[in-house]
Amino acid sequence: MKLKGLPETGLEGKRVLVRVDFNVPLRDGAVSDDTRIRAHLDTIRRLREAGARISLISHLGRPKGKVSPEFSLRPVAYRLAELTGWDVGFVDECMGPLVAGAVAEARPGSILVLENVRFHPEEEKNDPSFAKALAVPFDAFVMDAFSAAHRAHASTAGITAFLPSYAGILLCREVEILGQVRDHPKRPFILILGGAKVSDKIGVIGHLLEKVDTLVIGGGMAFTFLKAQGGNVGRSLVEQDRIGFAENLLAEAASRNIEVLLPEDIVAGDSPDSSGPIEIVPSKAIPEHLMGLDIGPKAAEAFSRAIAGASTVLWNGPMGVFENPCFAEGTRRIAKSLEEATSLGCQTVVGGGDTAAAVGSMGFADKVSHVSTGGGASLEFFEGLPLPGIQPFVLD
Repeated sequence: MKLKGLPETGLEGKRVLVRVDFNVPLRDGAVSDDTRIRAHLDTIRRLREAGARISLISHLGRPKGKVSPEFSLRPVAYRLAELTGWDVGFVDECMGPLVAGAVAEARPGSILVLENVRFHPEEEKNDPSFAKALAVPFDAFVMDAFSAAHRAHASTAGITAFLPSYAGILLCREVEILGQVRDHPKRPFILILGGAKVSDKIGVIGHLLEKVDTLVIGGGMAFTFLKAQGGNVGRSLVEQDRIGFAENLLAEAASRNIEVLLPEDIVAGDSPDSSGPIEIVPSKAIPEHLMGLDIGPKAAEAFSRAIAGASTVLWNGPMGVFENPCFAEGTRRIAKSLEEATSLGCQTVVGGGDTAAAVGSMGFADKVSHVSTGGGASLEFFEGLPLPGIQPFVLD
């Protein structure tokens, strides 16, 4: 899939509105993790070098259409300036006369961060009048927020009806890499799925199953499959209404000669926030008073052996409750295996959301081929669904 990217020329002096994803965590009024800010720097730098007058628009949190100071993007503007040394201004609105005045006074290469677009209820309604009002002060629009591309909002999709529009560098990179894995993976292709729920991954499984050589299932969703196989899973998370799906999937995989790897052993505890004691138990014989909260060492070893033989690996969903050190080792082992596979030429792609957070916190983000910035967006992309924030830029 190819997108209409930034033009080579013609941006000098142009007033360009860039949709970024600056939905970053704040602590004590300051940005506590600037990963998402850094992800957009290539696009912003390219526009600065071209002499564009840049305004950045984003959402932050869930202010529910009301002005909420705790969700202001002002701290993000400060962090962007600290991070880059650039002169970054902040505007207390995202549309209207205040924005128009600030943009009119901006110099080529300048940067403005506009206030949280979700302070307006019209944003999430994709209101055409609001989208037009966002567009009024500008000459062009750049969509760079892959992680928001699955939302048909005014600042991601609606605005493209009112301005010449282009895909930013981050958006193009995401679509190119994820599209290659989704549509033309080099085989053997291993799909690793984890996280809490089977229901979150049904669309991905359905769309990719015919391309997959090995399906690895860990995390909370594994217990629905283990239950479908007749296992005793104690108090582990099970989606009762998805047991039938699990049974059918296992049968279909067998008919297609697709290997399905489920955990052989499990790290079990009293609760996700438990500090101990923990037990390593067979995955189909978990004591009734315990719940499975991570894959065990035998499972991690088996999953790692499979990864070592792959040419493409897509991983979406942690192997356990990685936020708790007691249940983080399985996720760390998989991340380490991806690092080793990457060094041998395997294309390793980590889906966004919790998986990206896990590999980032464990120090593996730069040890794999690509870590997606999109959580829900990457899932919908791998389901084969058209994303509203991408469709206006698709060339083929």
